[in-house]
Amino acid sequence: MTIEQLRAAYEAKPFRPFVMHLADGRSIPVEHREFIMTVPSGRTIIVAQPDDTVNIIDLLLVTDLELKPARNGRGSRSRRKG
Repeated sequence: MTIEQLRAAYEAKPFRPFVMHLADGRSIPVEHREFIMTVPSGRTIIVAQPDDTVNIIDLLLVTDLELKPARNGRGSRSRRKG
């Protein structure tokens, strides 16, 4: 995994949530682009979760990015009948 590959997922328009799979078997979801940050060297990334949990990850341990469908806001409301 390279910082360029991660940056491409980060900058995708529209943003697509993704899951980072790590060498130790963990999976770290990235729900929104504001939840991820890189340090200046580009080797370490920080991912915040909606529950305020924070993951500090060595980019060399990321084995795969699993892209989720883009959220466009459609279909999220229930339709009322009548």
